[in-house]
Amino acid sequence: MKHEITINGPEDIEIQPYERKAHYHETDQMGIIHHSNYVKWMEEARIDLMDQMGLSYKQMEEMEIISPVLSISLNYLSPVHFDDELIIETKIQKYNGVKMELEYKMYDKESHEVRCTATSSHCFLSRSGKPISLKRSYPEIDTKFFEYS
Repeated sequence: MKHEITINGPEDIEIQPYERKAHYHETDQMGIIHHSNYVKWMEEARIDLMDQMGLSYKQMEEMEIISPVLSISLNYLSPVHFDDELIIETKIQKYNGVKMELEYKMYDKESHEVRCTATSSHCFLSRSGKPISLKRSYPEIDTKFFEYS
């Protein structure tokens, strides 16, 4: 069943990077952020990117569109410590209507030292697990992804 989606936001929006402070509970025994938290930060940044694009991920899920992770790759360049402030730049690297690949650059807000670079790839499925072509089924969503890729 096809639902309608309202795409919010101005036409010519400049995407702002996602900002995040490292929390104490995210540290490991060595006092640095545990590597598993970077994946969570990537998801936060991806959701933020979509919000800025005017595509609410919650709204897409209500339409029974899900976007699972197909693959993920991270390169840890320098450690993040408790209370460090990070900037996460997120960009759509590739998009074809069925799959998309995102690129992430995480760096220290103060020193601008790059802490981690990463990529994630995702597909679009119905809630029942069947692949969806956004171009065919949801052209208004497809157009937004193409605008920002």
